[in-house]
Amino acid sequence: MKLRLRGLSRPEDRFEDWIAQRHQERVLEGSTTPGGPCPDEAFLKDLAKKSKRIALGDPRVDHAANCSNCMRRLLALRREHHSRRLRLVLAAAVASCLLIAAVFVGLTRRGSNSKQQMADLVAVPVSLDLWNAGTFRGDQPGPLRAVSLPAALVKVTIILPRYSDPGRYAVAVTRDQRGNDLLAKASAAATGNRDREEVSIYLDLRKSQPGSYFLSTTHEQDQASYYYPLQIR
Repeated sequence: MKLRLRGLSRPEDRFEDWIAQRHQERVLEGSTTPGGPCPDEAFLKDLAKKSKRIALGDPRVDHAANCSNCMRRLLALRREHHSRRLRLVLAAAVASCLLIAAVFVGLTRRGSNSKQQMADLVAVPVSLDLWNAGTFRGDQPGPLRAVSLPAALVKVTIILPRYSDPGRYAVAVTRDQRGNDLLAKASAAATGNRDREEVSIYLDLRKSQPGSYFLSTTHEQDQASYYYPLQIR
């Protein structure tokens, strides 16, 4: 055992450490003669923890500092105590990280939900029924029925054409059927069953001028887009 004296310089600290190390080696070699009986396990555990309940004048401290058996047990207990404290520190650090992550996820979800609620409050709900609408791909002509949307932030629920596949759809508003001059675009997964599929998305058309445009739908597994004449009013 060693006592650190206040006010010692680094060379003196190193000298003190050297003396303590030499004494420890002598004790472990059995070159010292301890006085009195060996203290019990509870005392050695308290001593290993540097408990304030133990006075340095206690004769059991002097015995432990000079007894090879007590010194070996004391060093083992100090290693166990250090390892236990390290595990507690690591556990506390992991718990803190998990707490921070949970708070961040909660705030992110709350912010996302708030934005969604705000969008629901200001968006104009519109339903477009394309169930019986004709479609064409690219430049291929076909009988089409024009649909209409206001020049506003709209929440559009599209009833997809007959026989539409389930999955995710991208919905866009463009100037022509080639996809030029994109005004708005969003994507969402279709809901329903294979007989009737619907997709709900938000489109921001507030900066659009009234006139003729095209509304397109593109399935996630289909490179081609289906176009429908669109009137923005």
